[in-house]
Amino acid sequence: MAKVTTRTGDAGYTGLLGSERVPKYDARIEALGLVDEANSALGLARACVPEPRIRSLIRQQQQNLYRLMAELATTPEAASKLKIAGISDEDLAALEAASEEIKRDVDIANRFIIPGDTIAGAALDLARTVVRRAERQLAHMVHHGKLGNPLLLPYINRLSDLLFILARYVERDHSVEAQS
Repeated sequence: MAKVTTRTGDAGYTGLLGSERVPKYDARIEALGLVDEANSALGLARACVPEPRIRSLIRQQQQNLYRLMAELATTPEAASKLKIAGISDEDLAALEAASEEIKRDVDIANRFIIPGDTIAGAALDLARTVVRRAERQLAHMVHHGKLGNPLLLPYINRLSDLLFILARYVERDHSVEAQS
């Protein structure tokens, strides 16, 4: 049985993939936590969406977020030894293609949207906002030279775009524009 409680983090430090231990408030750990939260929000959205095609697309993004988290958690020294399959140009292109495909099936109007017309749409909008929060942390890391793969930030940015599109797609027959 997996050991859940290890007591190794009781002093406020946690381990990375490799031998390094860092404070739990380290930018890398903060990013990991935010991406993990985004992945959970995507799981909630996937559970709320009835369409298998969209559920499958969301699940693929969840798998990609696990790969992204592995990249974040790996020290530069351990990266070459562990051979982590990081986010690639192909992943980014597939994400953009999925967005374009879904956009063909839904009108994306130039107006504010108030989330919550459907449970599935609300869950997707919540996931989008959590992904945006993770994006802000990744941007901070990029601007401070602490992120190795230059594709992580564009990937997470496109993911939030996809989630906006998916929310509009699942609410396409229910959406009401914001009233001023």
